[in-house]
Amino acid sequence: MKSLFFQSLSGKLTIAFASFVVLLTALGVLFYEGSKKTVAITLNGDKQVIHTHADTIAELLDELDVYIRSHDYLYPKANTKVTDDLKVVWKQAKQVTLVKDNEKKTIWTTAETVAEALKEWNIHLNKHDKISPGPQAAIKNKMHIGIETAFRLNLIDGGIKKEVWSTSTTVADFLTQQGIELNEFDRVEPTLTETIPKNGVVNIIRVEKVTDVVEEPIEFAVITKKDETLEKGQEKVITEGRKGLVSKKYEIILENGNEVSRKLISEQVLTAKQDKVVAVGTKDLSVQVSRGDAETGVEYYVTATAYTAYCNGCSGRTATGFDLRANPNAKIIAVDPNVIPLGSKVYVEDYGYAIAADTGGAIKGNKIDVFMSSKADAYRWGRKKVKIKILQ
Repeated sequence: MKSLFFQSLSGKLTIAFASFVVLLTALGVLFYEGSKKTVAITLNGDKQVIHTHADTIAELLDELDVYIRSHDYLYPKANTKVTDDLKVVWKQAKQVTLVKDNEKKTIWTTAETVAEALKEWNIHLNKHDKISPGPQAAIKNKMHIGIETAFRLNLIDGGIKKEVWSTSTTVADFLTQQGIELNEFDRVEPTLTETIPKNGVVNIIRVEKVTDVVEEPIEFAVITKKDETLEKGQEKVITEGRKGLVSKKYEIILENGNEVSRKLISEQVLTAKQDKVVAVGTKDLSVQVSRGDAETGVEYYVTATAYTAYCNGCSGRTATGFDLRANPNAKIIAVDPNVIPLGSKVYVEDYGYAIAADTGGAIKGNKIDVFMSSKADAYRWGRKKVKIKILQ
């Protein structure tokens, strides 16, 4: 019985001791937990409330397995003492590659968007600058941001000049950016592969190939035929001339609307021409006056001067239509028709046999003007009294 009593007592003491230990432990835990400080922390935008025994913010972040780098944003500072109800904000910096006008550099940022990053980097863009991705894009780690700064240049399109902005490096890129299309024959200066300088000029010459069909007259030729039945200097139309008509097709090159070349590519005769045929007399007038005719006729003296076919006011044709320029060796005299009838055969002293075939404003009464082939002969003749005989 005694043994059973001690065993029972021993068991109760063990249970009591265990209960005491549990109570102490529970009280310790309650005390430990109750002594923690409450901190509101935002990690990369994720808000949470933390209970901690950490003395500093650095220890707190270490508890949370957060590694702080020099580029990260942390507020308050890492060595700040942790107090109850402290608010902590941490943003992890992201690595961004910025390429601006072909200049490349790596930057760390805690900005949320591209626009915020540009503000942080003190980069100001105008409305013509080009950026990719756009300002509202979210910043991501190892992101590439490209900026092309716009510059002014002069664009001449088809002769029309205007000032534009461009971020392009080559002429081809510029045309694409401006939405300009080239036709098959258009020409660009500088060439498409060349780089555009700032304040440069891009000149687009609009080239067109067009066809033009025109109708043009065909001039007729004048064909002369000798006729021994007509006196020298006389002409007779045998066949009248008539113009023809031809249709010509041209290929025309226009640059900015102005014609720069014209090439004949085909032609078609619509109406054939008809050449003019003229009979020209070849009978020499001098053969009409023979020495035998000198046997009869009226003789008297006249004042004789000389002229040529090329004197001032002369047409080269006589009053009877004889062509003196075509017959420089003809023997012709100008007379007053009231004294010597036109067509008369005359013998003139020192001149020879001649035909009265011309008149003159100053030739009145007993005056004649003898035809000479040259001015020198006319000057040598001068003005003199000669005897003439009108042959019957």
